[in-house]
Amino acid sequence: MKFAFTHPMHSHPYNPELVNGAGVAAVAAAAEAAGFGGFGFTDHPAPTQKWLEAGGHDALDPFVAMGFAAAHTTTLRLIPNVVVLPYRNPFVVAKAGATLDLLSGGRFTLAVGVGYLKREFAALGVDFDERGALVEEALQVIRAVWAGDDISFEGRHFTATGITAHPRPTTPPPIWIGGNTAAARRRVAEHGDGWCPFPAAGVLARTARTDPMDSLQTLKAGIDDLWRRLDEAGRDPATVDVTFSNAVGGVPGADGFDAAAYLGGVEQLADLGVTWIQVQVPGDSLARATDVIALFGEQVISKL
Repeated sequence: MKFAFTHPMHSHPYNPELVNGAGVAAVAAAAEAAGFGGFGFTDHPAPTQKWLEAGGHDALDPFVAMGFAAAHTTTLRLIPNVVVLPYRNPFVVAKAGATLDLLSGGRFTLAVGVGYLKREFAALGVDFDERGALVEEALQVIRAVWAGDDISFEGRHFTATGITAHPRPTTPPPIWIGGNTAAARRRVAEHGDGWCPFPAAGVLARTARTDPMDSLQTLKAGIDDLWRRLDEAGRDPATVDVTFSNAVGGVPGADGFDAAAYLGGVEQLADLGVTWIQVQVPGDSLARATDVIALFGEQVISKL
């Protein structure tokens, strides 16, 4: 089992200690020292004030921020949570991803999602109703650009002839696909190296425009469906990662956090086929974030 977390800008407004170079470097270095496998950033280039005031959060540009974190670490994998793929031209994503992977020494994982904020799509000039089709084409384009030269592509949204984009990654980075839906699992089977569902029930599931994922039973059903799709595609499920969060034992850094119970929850998730756990790190101050990261390393990661 490996552990990752998203840079703790969980709110609006955020703590300004977390958004300067020293803060990002300190959090990334603390993660690596504690034994975390991955670290990343969210993707909200144009959120609305209404969404922010309703519980949304601000965000750094994920590619720029991951590049900065890469320069201050040596083993930590850079995993966004997640890049909203329809927001960007896939040739630009392929170039940014290849650059980050090369400069980090092969430590980049491209985790993507379809997105759900209609006004953010509108601000970026992207057709919200076409987001699924945009993702499908973009995944094909990125794979092709990373794998070969003289690439031609004819799609509904992207058309290109004779494209060669160097430098290419030494090995194409893994692509993880977010979302709780059957469509997300189909995309993993067809294009991906990992599936990133997330806990969601009731209002959250409706707001995020995804299927509920509110128990180990619903997670298991999703993993079983993914494995069936991989088997039908002739792929080994053991080669595909699954990420999720662990609700057992409480939230790291909170009063009453029970590391032993948390470890029991880790074992339950591993038995279902989860290979990475997303950990929640507090964002009320830089010192608290780095302290909790270090303590989690001692109480949980070092025990496995």
